[in-house]
Amino acid sequence: MVLAQEAATGVTNAGLAAIGYGLAAIGPGIGVGLIFSSVISGTARQPEARGVLLSLAWTTFAIVEVLALLGFVVYFLATAA
Repeated sequence: MVLAQEAATGVTNAGLAAIGYGLAAIGPGIGVGLIFSSVISGTARQPEARGVLLSLAWTTFAIVEVLALLGFVVYFLATAA
């Protein structure tokens, strides 16, 4: 009940917001690892497809990192309120 009341008024605990951002950063970290491990695996199987795989990898890497940066922005918004 107390958490619901604080959620309505804004997060006043910066430590709680930092833990939330830390948990939100785990997902993109795992995602980046999976992206580039797939590129390495695909390049080992078909070396001629390296260019296509790398361009796809960098595109998806950027999308995943935007999610991490979005969590960072939400952290600062939560602590500023």
